[in-house]
Amino acid sequence: MSERRDRLKRAAAQRAVELVESGMVLGLGTGSTAGFVIEELAPRVARGLAVVAIPTSEHTAALARRLGIPLTSFAEHRRIDLAIDGADEVDVASLDLIKGAGGALLREKIVAAASERFVVVVDHEKLVARLGERTPVPVEVTQFGWQATEAALAGLGAETALRQSGGQPFVTDGGNFIIDCRFGPIADPGKVERLLKTIVGVVENGLFVGRTSAVIVASEVGVEMLTRGERQRL
Repeated sequence: MSERRDRLKRAAAQRAVELVESGMVLGLGTGSTAGFVIEELAPRVARGLAVVAIPTSEHTAALARRLGIPLTSFAEHRRIDLAIDGADEVDVASLDLIKGAGGALLREKIVAAASERFVVVVDHEKLVARLGERTPVPVEVTQFGWQATEAALAGLGAETALRQSGGQPFVTDGGNFIIDCRFGPIADPGKVERLLKTIVGVVENGLFVGRTSAVIVASEVGVEMLTRGERQRL
């Protein structure tokens, strides 16, 4: 199963990398699918493709450096031409997302917000009719007072769990905790995103509403690009 999904993710990543042109400032996402994007991008860079990239995590930065992709930062570039990232769930109609299983949701959302185009790469199993069907919404919170923040999140109707790693709380690259919030199918993701932002102690959340330019989906029958209201076989 894992090998099959990896093959599909790589196929979608290959198509996404075809969108990259010389002179671009890129945003590089975090996670297994984003890793395939970086691996597919590296040979083009080695052949002379002139790009610089802003990574969304220390892990992504290390992989990009190892494969020879030049990195930059927002100190040098305030805007990004194209960001490519994965997602944990994609609403097939709206292209809204849940992201953050890899723990990089804050930097990923900053990069998405600064990008002219934000392209998401997934296999078909990530498509859902409503966000939250299978995946909790990750919420990044400050370490100080996280218990009070969690109580406030539960007050919104979420089943909450502090994310763990190796028996200890998971700590993001920004030094924060993540509380995974299971709402079930979400009727109005935009409303939930706004409510989460009102809670003191919340740094950011994994609902990406209205930010996606296109979704490249790989399945056993091929690769297609989704834009709002359209499906294009590639």
